[in-house]
Amino acid sequence: MFRNGKLFLPPPRDGSDFKEVFKRLAAAGAGRPLGKDGFPAGPWTPELLADAISQIDSNRVGVDLRTVQLWFQENEKGISTVNIRWLARIFGCDDPVATSEWQMELSEAQSRLSAKRREWKRAGSSVAQEIPDTALTATFDNETDPPAELTRDADPKGPTRRFSLAGKSEAFFSRGSPLNLPASVFAGVTALGFLSYLTGIHSVTYGRADGVVKQVGFLWTANWTFVFMVFLPLFFAFVTELVTFWKDEGRPKLVAQGNKMESDDAWARNVEASSYSYWAVFLICVMFAGLFQWIGVSLIPLLKGGGNYATDWGSLAIVRPEVISVPEAVVFTGLAYLYMCLCFYLFFVGLILLYTVIHDILRIPEAASRPGVDHQHELHEASLRVMRAIFRCTVLGLLIAIVMKLQSAYLTSRGENIVAWLVGDVSSAFYGHNDASAGISYRRPTHYSSLLIAISTCVVFLYGTIRLGVERGFCMPLWRMSAIVALLVAGYLLIDAFAGFSILLGFGMLLAVYGLFDPGLGRWQASKLGNNQSVS
Repeated sequence: MFRNGKLFLPPPRDGSDFKEVFKRLAAAGAGRPLGKDGFPAGPWTPELLADAISQIDSNRVGVDLRTVQLWFQENEKGISTVNIRWLARIFGCDDPVATSEWQMELSEAQSRLSAKRREWKRAGSSVAQEIPDTALTATFDNETDPPAELTRDADPKGPTRRFSLAGKSEAFFSRGSPLNLPASVFAGVTALGFLSYLTGIHSVTYGRADGVVKQVGFLWTANWTFVFMVFLPLFFAFVTELVTFWKDEGRPKLVAQGNKMESDDAWARNVEASSYSYWAVFLICVMFAGLFQWIGVSLIPLLKGGGNYATDWGSLAIVRPEVISVPEAVVFTGLAYLYMCLCFYLFFVGLILLYTVIHDILRIPEAASRPGVDHQHELHEASLRVMRAIFRCTVLGLLIAIVMKLQSAYLTSRGENIVAWLVGDVSSAFYGHNDASAGISYRRPTHYSSLLIAISTCVVFLYGTIRLGVERGFCMPLWRMSAIVALLVAGYLLIDAFAGFSILLGFGMLLAVYGLFDPGLGRWQASKLGNNQSVS
């Protein structure tokens, strides 16, 4: 029997379980298009079936090949509710009535397989011997397909697990305790602080050629204390909270049928789709921002002396050799730059994950099979939570860029320390003198690094604002968020540009800190979502 140019077999309704039904239909090639000679094209293979399911128009997520391979194998693993829907479309030859009949048949067959599994487990069958982990047994009891990691391990003849930088990087934010990554960053800079005490560079001054005595101790550098002790740990905490929420709660609730395993597989594919971005960021951060910058800014000046860079804790061995020796400075700066480049790699990984969450949530309205007011309310609520987290991360990213540029500008100024320099700038706005900013011209690579951080952070915020707030029409306090971000950007760009720049910068930073505690900015309440629905 043929329907829509494909081989159609009616549901057997003989009490067979899923494995028995699937084995017969796969061997017959049910649902496959006819060949050019008008005869059936042959049996299904895992690759052909996975490709056919992924090509269904309404299936935006697709199906993993490893999952389909399990259907063909002799095992006790069944099929998830979501994949029953797609397999019924294949066996039903895209005929609505036939698809409905096959969906009922496959659901009943899966129920029979589940009943058999429970009987085998009660009798101490081989399932408990093959998979002794009770957590995995509980998972399979829920009639869901196993995750990709278990599938790979279950098939010893399959391909070996390859290294995935994207997956490993994402795991820092989604696995284990949310405190792990922020605590590790804080512990790293704390260790460097202790080393600075041991080497004697924690608080050191030196006399510049123009007679200015400057504080250049490690613990006085704002771009190491504030950034790595406060801003980066908070950034990682907010990204971890968002990724964990989206992966474990938000996404499974919104996708079709709310299936957790299928949602995890789809999220893993979304992360892996940006693998080239992860590698590009890794090479830039480790090779250029880490190794090459350390060689150019610290190693070569320490070994040869001089260099057109402002003196800081990393080059104190040149001007204050009695405080720290050159070998000690080489080792300390090498450790510091290694720590710094890895931290900023994880910072950009956080930005990539924020983009991935935005991109993922935009696909859900098209792929979801639970339309209606409740679904739209959940979608609006999840989108609001995502944008609040992105706003917080944007604020922290800009604060990082601001502090980096402030420290770089201070080193070339006439201020004795960064606090005195900022206080002098405020007073210069009222008394008309600007001696603190009249410094010496040096190369300032940190200006460029901070600009990259500011631009990257703002790009993610703009993407979320445009796609979630404007195109989707979600009701959010975007103009307040955007105003604070714009004020921070203006403050960043105007650092050391005129007398009194720190007044504007301080005002923007106060609003930014308030936004971290209340990203809704006072007036927005999540309860308004139900009264402000918009269908995209």
